[in-house]
Amino acid sequence: MYPKKELAQLVIAACDQFNIDTVVISPGSRSAPLTIGFSNHKDFKTISIVDERCAAFFALGIAQQIKKPVAVLCTSGSALLNYYPAIAEAFYSNIPLVIISADRPKHLIDIGDGQTIRQENVFENHILFSANLIENPKLKTQNIYLIVEALKTSVSEQGPVHINVPFDEPLYETVDVLEKFHLPPASISPLGNSNIDYSFFTDIWNKAKKKIILVGVSYPDEQINQLINFYVNDTSVLILTETTSNLSHKNIVDSIDQLIFSLNEDQFKDLKPDILITFGGMIISKRVKQFLRNHQPKHHWNIDQNKATNTFFCLTEFIKQKPIDFFRSFNPNTKKIESNYQQKWLTFRDHKRIKHQEYLNNIEHSDFKVFEQVIDSIPENSQLQISNSSIIRYAQLFSINKRIAVYCNRGTSGIDGSTSTAIGAAFESKKQTIFISGDLSFFYDSNALWNKHIPVDFRIILINNSGGGIFKIIPGPSTTNAIKYFETPHCLTARHLCEMYGFEYQVASSTENLNSSLKGFYEISEKPKILEIFTPSAKNDLILKEYFNYIK
Repeated sequence: MYPKKELAQLVIAACDQFNIDTVVISPGSRSAPLTIGFSNHKDFKTISIVDERCAAFFALGIAQQIKKPVAVLCTSGSALLNYYPAIAEAFYSNIPLVIISADRPKHLIDIGDGQTIRQENVFENHILFSANLIENPKLKTQNIYLIVEALKTSVSEQGPVHINVPFDEPLYETVDVLEKFHLPPASISPLGNSNIDYSFFTDIWNKAKKKIILVGVSYPDEQINQLINFYVNDTSVLILTETTSNLSHKNIVDSIDQLIFSLNEDQFKDLKPDILITFGGMIISKRVKQFLRNHQPKHHWNIDQNKATNTFFCLTEFIKQKPIDFFRSFNPNTKKIESNYQQKWLTFRDHKRIKHQEYLNNIEHSDFKVFEQVIDSIPENSQLQISNSSIIRYAQLFSINKRIAVYCNRGTSGIDGSTSTAIGAAFESKKQTIFISGDLSFFYDSNALWNKHIPVDFRIILINNSGGGIFKIIPGPSTTNAIKYFETPHCLTARHLCEMYGFEYQVASSTENLNSSLKGFYEISEKPKILEIFTPSAKNDLILKEYFNYIK
């Protein structure tokens, strides 16, 4: 059973040709031709998620894992707008999503017809390509071009595209056989610049005695790990990585804020590099941003196959290439320079690490102490998904086992879809997925649990401090008389959500019973589990602030 609508058949055929094999569908009538077609086609895995916002983030989590486009499909009207947060995240995180929306024909727009909005180009500020189709057999060639161009763009540029498909009634007519279309080949030209003058960069590099390689969000990749670790024995190079970089070595600084939080002006001047190389996604550390904006290197080279990121306002060269390709060609021509730069700052880092552990050994139950216990408990060869706000910032203060893959939605840094993304990733991944979330992020996205595709080994660790703890940590909110509007205090728990959605529920509220709860938490079970950890809202910020004073 396939849709009679030619336009629906065109979209389905093109998605099949571009090897899109997963479609996340939200219910609706206007999208019936596409829903019928995708769900009856042998080459597509179709998943039903009711809430469109959750559906889009769920698809984003799948795309994050498979590194190729995943399609989401919805009906007309406001349903489409609920995709926007995930689209923005995909846009800034370079994650390929194909947004397919059903629509009314143009003659039914703005005349008072129900479930109708202006859908054409609705995401224009955060979309790589918009294909606005027209239901007219005479325009088949134009429609084919638009669909193919959208799909090519999503694959080649790794980001979101929108295909808007208008259907007039009737919507439910079917045929037994799909039409054969002559579509252009799904060949994708690689992005990037193959004519890079590497000698230009190595000539500069080989003369500098103070160099920093800073890595933001990056997916696990042993090849890039080896290419970057090539520099750990060069004493003139200091490698700074964030928790989300998925890079590791004993001579890498993986907790940037530990290192630079308490530096004075003279130390910042001494740390200032001659050359800064950056690659990967968004940088979390506000302190490293402030440092490099106030103490700008003479040369800043940003490497990315898609677009330049001038985070520190001093970009001198944008290298449009995959980082792995750049370093493969660049590394063999570099020379080690004798310098005390790396060792000096690694010694300083080691001192901070000792102070870090001393402090943790002597603090009471709190968000910070909980993080130490939780991070140490994560099983090897699992996947760790982390929510935004204070949770990812706490994670930045710890070294995480290199055999654990780490992910976080840092494109827009929003709390709105972290749980849905983690569930999508868990659905696709062969590894056990553990999701650490704050309470506001979790409750905000609680519809994520309305999903029958959650693996039984999925685990949520919910740190509940009864409000938005980050607004006590960052300067500003607590100096106003409107703190309750920033912090949003509450008395909610996850217990009843677990009962409603079929999760096993555990609770901890002290260092001792948390250790006990974690012992069997990751073991095989018949249901997914949530461990809710209550921490003292009045003490968490004080303990963290005292930490930074202690490690000075």
